[in-house]
Amino acid sequence: MGETSEGMTDDVYSNGSIQSSNGSLEEKLDELRCLMGKSEGDPLRIVGVGAGAWGSVFAAMLQDSYGHLREKVLIRIWRRPGRSVDKATAKHLFEVINSREEVLRRLIRRCAYLKYVEARLGDRTLFADEILKDGFCLNMIDTPLCPLKVVTNLQEAVWDADIVVNGLPSTETLQVFEEISRYWKERITMPVIISLAKGVEAELGTEPRIITPTQMIYRATGVPLENILYLGGPNIASEIYNMEYANARICGSAKWRKPLAKFLRQPHFTVWDNGDLVTHEVMGGLKNVYAIGAGMVADLTKESATSKAVYFAHCTSEMIFITHLLAENPEKLAGPLLADTYVTLLKGRNAWYGQKLASGEVNLDMGDNIKGKGMIQGVSAVKAFYELLSQSCLSVLHPEENKPVAPVELCPILKKLYKILILSHSPRIVCTNI
Repeated sequence: MGETSEGMTDDVYSNGSIQSSNGSLEEKLDELRCLMGKSEGDPLRIVGVGAGAWGSVFAAMLQDSYGHLREKVLIRIWRRPGRSVDKATAKHLFEVINSREEVLRRLIRRCAYLKYVEARLGDRTLFADEILKDGFCLNMIDTPLCPLKVVTNLQEAVWDADIVVNGLPSTETLQVFEEISRYWKERITMPVIISLAKGVEAELGTEPRIITPTQMIYRATGVPLENILYLGGPNIASEIYNMEYANARICGSAKWRKPLAKFLRQPHFTVWDNGDLVTHEVMGGLKNVYAIGAGMVADLTKESATSKAVYFAHCTSEMIFITHLLAENPEKLAGPLLADTYVTLLKGRNAWYGQKLASGEVNLDMGDNIKGKGMIQGVSAVKAFYELLSQSCLSVLHPEENKPVAPVELCPILKKLYKILILSHSPRIVCTNI
């Protein structure tokens, strides 16, 4: 696979800080500051754009690790203003606060507890950017984070950023980064961008192709491709913040992926690095597609282990077939890449959506942005991959009929998911032979 990860041995010092064989947190920060040409007194500015579950956890993780080094690094997150918190969510949030003594004490110290009492009673409306400042992500209420520096003005957030973390859905990435590019016209040095987005878009023209989030960012901003990286799993956002063991892989140019892997690495968060950006981003989109199907199979077969295993074998076969069509020299579906697929099919929000869709607890009329979960990226990715692989100019030889067919004809699971999610056919009827 070409991944690398340095071994770590950690010692906890009496003051609670963690020292590792990769160097102390301050040493790792100093190394990155030096690489980025930061002078004394000029803090490294890291900005998260988008505050979904993973984007918020990523910013909170950096804040927890490096936030105390305020003279050397500033960490903030941007999200749109105006998103209100409904009364039912406010009530649940109040219950979460009162069940966590450390969170309750923190809010009381910050004189912020009363507004949650008022929201619980319906006497006040809370907003998503407001509660994020106190450490609550609207898409992940049950996992309180640390307080975050939240900026609602996009220009203010990004204009002088050294590292920008894209936590937006792929469907919003191009539009937001086109706006960001207007604020960077006078920049002398280009920032480094780490994209967390997992979706894709199809570009249908004389040369049909899949457009990944890093390509969208490149087109929108003109930031050199070597400065744009992708960070993927295997991980679940809430588990990471709860200090459960997790992995990630950062993909892109060696100039940035190796020092950033070291900077992001923590005792419970192993970060690998890989040079194959295309394969990992395409797989990042595909895993969400097939996770929806995994959730449907789990519900329709009453969690049959055999059925889920058979589905996993068939869907990974389709993923490999599609990736080999779209990438010149694709990585094997192995190691962290395989683990990322497995954990997404097992526990990701797209698998949750498929399960709830099959059970009837959610429906397509609710859209693909679900309250308490955020954007279900697999829905738009199903449409993108289906439309791309339906193009006759990409035809492949059918192994049994010995005639050229559109690639989608060799992807029965993708075809069924398209019927369910885009054409609104019944999951129970369509999934009979998945």
